Amino acid sequence: MAITQAQLEPTILPALRGVMGNWVYYSCLMQFGELSSRVQFAKEVHTHEGMSEMIQRSLEETRTQQIADYIKHEPQRFFNSLVIAVYGGEPNWHSLVNVRSTDPDPLFEKLQPETVESLGFLTLRGDEKLFALDGQHRLAGIKAIVESDYQPAIDDEVSVILVAHEQSPAGLIRTRRLFTTLNKTGRQVTKGDIIALDEDDVMAICVRRLIEQTDLFQGNRIAFVQSNNVPATNVECLTTIGNLYDVLTILFTQADFPLRKDKLTLETRRPEKDILDGYFDYAEEYFFHLREHFTEMGEFFSAVDTTVPVKKYRGRHGGSALYRPIGLDIFTHIITRSTRDLSLGNAVELAAKLPRELHTPPYDGLMWNPSNETIIGRNKVLLREILCSMIGTNRSSYTGIELLRRYRRETGNGQAELPSRLV
Repeated sequence: MAITQAQLEPTILPALRGVMGNWVYYSCLMQFGELSSRVQFAKEVHTHEGMSEMIQRSLEETRTQQIADYIKHEPQRFFNSLVIAVYGGEPNWHSLVNVRSTDPDPLFEKLQPETVESLGFLTLRGDEKLFALDGQHRLAGIKAIVESDYQPAIDDEVSVILVAHEQSPAGLIRTRRLFTTLNKTGRQVTKGDIIALDEDDVMAICVRRLIEQTDLFQGNRIAFVQSNNVPATNVECLTTIGNLYDVLTILFTQADFPLRKDKLTLETRRPEKDILDGYFDYAEEYFFHLREHFTEMGEFFSAVDTTVPVKKYRGRHGGSALYRPIGLDIFTHIITRSTRDLSLGNAVELAAKLPRELHTPPYDGLMWNPSNETIIGRNKVLLREILCSMIGTNRSSYTGIELLRRYRRETGNGQAELPSRLV
């Protein structure tokens, strides 16, 4: 395995020594500049050039730039540890011999020798080969920052976990196994975690504010599940917190208003307070307009006991499309499309002219299965375009003939006709 790297100066790293399974590892601190110069990418876990290139190609440029932007624009930036394989050279561990404290705390007298010996320093001679097994995108983002000479972050310190890699066929297999284990078993942050905790994601922040600072979704008015499916037993909520997040994503990325941004920016770049307030105000305004122009929404938001409107508009009898997450999603798409020509309030008012009863066309057979009284989820785009055509906002590539053909095919009714245009 050949890695070309210029000889680097020796360095000494503060470290903790640990053992897990049959791995001995060292948890160290490295400055961005030093990390960038010393650590390469995990393509080195394959001797085959094609395999190495494939691993390298998996490094997404957008993700790398996203991390670089995060470092540059977030003063509270923080990363979890990168896992680094090291081979070659002569890395040496220097444990502390003794620990003395000026504090008379008796706990220090109970320190075991093996505990003290886990504290120390790791020295690198400079000719070691280091490559990232976990955290390649973070490494790429750090390298981009260092290459751009962004001085405020050059001296930032990041935690790295160094593991020994043996330069042999067996050692290569062992390191490759660790690489795949780390990348397969690392748990992705769930949607629920993002909504509950993320302080950079604009939609998550606004969802929390809608729940905590307004009367719209307080108490049992929202189902606290991260999926878009309302539990069948729930007869109090309008929708789920996961669907509310998706609705705001559609609103902030597709509505024609001054703060519109792409989804990636909204997920990763917390704006200044006045801009963030602007997003929240727009979200609140959206639901105020829904309350004003849609009868069933007005009944929900004004109800003291929400079980009354929910049982009326959602159940095995069908009810209103807006009381189903997929329906709220579709109508938000329709409304944001209309904002290209209308104000938000007028766009909602126009959409309110559309039918919403699930047992009527075009929902019957596209969104609602009358035989088993369940929701059909696969026809969302087709249903949205048919509804848009009814109010004159169909800007898709579907012609009227194509919409009719698809409508008949999906409903299984060869004689079906598209609903008439309303405006």
